[in-house]
Amino acid sequence: MNDAAAPRPAVVSLELLLDDELESRIRAEWQALQAAGLSSLGAHTAPSNRPHITLVVRTHLPPMSTADLGAIITLPIPVTLGGVILFGTGDRRVLARSIVPTEALLALHASLHALAGDGDDAPHTRPGEWTPHITLARRLRLDSLPQALSVLDEVNPTPPRPAFAASLRRWDAATATVTTLLD
Repeated sequence: MNDAAAPRPAVVSLELLLDDELESRIRAEWQALQAAGLSSLGAHTAPSNRPHITLVVRTHLPPMSTADLGAIITLPIPVTLGGVILFGTGDRRVLARSIVPTEALLALHASLHALAGDGDDAPHTRPGEWTPHITLARRLRLDSLPQALSVLDEVNPTPPRPAFAASLRRWDAATATVTTLLD
């Protein structure tokens, strides 16, 4: 079966979107990886594909009102971009930029999970197991890692300035819909 015919997974996620400067920095990294012929999320051109920090992934999330969310989340929230990290096993990995897990970010994450109640959380998003990050590439070949690191150093050789997560969205993969929950 080709990828176009594959059914979308039935997951829903809550994601923090980045301020304009940090989003531009990540998009530049996506574009540089893609220009070098490497795996990159820049190749995924759907309008919903934006750099983000995933907080919750489940097959179902209850409705959450703006009032309920506003009671536990104050946006924008400061975020600090960290180094490059890898996820996965085998000869292909997910390449990402880590986000420094500050007390405020961890509290926001825990509060969202509490508001959502018990559920079938994806292991990488459970409180206590969460590694905040922004994905740069999926299925990057390990033998391409040195080239990818070199490309990333060239496109953004200096540490980022202080940045913020500016909004919260809900992504429904089954219907490919995005709903802004808080700005």
